[in-house]
Amino acid sequence: MRAPKRQRRRWFLKEWREHRQLSQEKLAEALDMTQGMISQLETGRINYTSNHLDLLAKALMCEPADLLTRDPSDPEAPWTLWESLPTHQRRQAIEILKALKRTSEG
Repeated sequence: MRAPKRQRRRWFLKEWREHRQLSQEKLAEALDMTQGMISQLETGRINYTSNHLDLLAKALMCEPADLLTRDPSDPEAPWTLWESLPTHQRRQAIEILKALKRTSEG
C-alpha cells in the first residue's frame, strides 16, 4: 500500500521576489544560491527549510512568516493598503479602524 502523497505547503516566494522587482538570478546571487534552486523553491519541486525562510526573508526585506501567509501582490489585502499609505497618513488610518471597531461593538 502506498503512503499518501504529501501536499506541498503554499507560500509566496515568487510574489515577494516580483514585489521587490528581483529576477530569480538576482535573488540567487544575493543568497549565494543558483537560479535553478530558486526556481525549484518557487514551484515547490523542493521544499524549503527554516534556514531558507530566514535567508529569503532577509533578502526580500520581509518576515519569514510573510513568505508563508502574505501575498504582496493582492491589492485588496490590508497590509498592501497599509504599506501604500504615506507614513503621515497611517495614524489617521488607525483612528478610522478604531472608530469602525467601536461602532461594531455597540
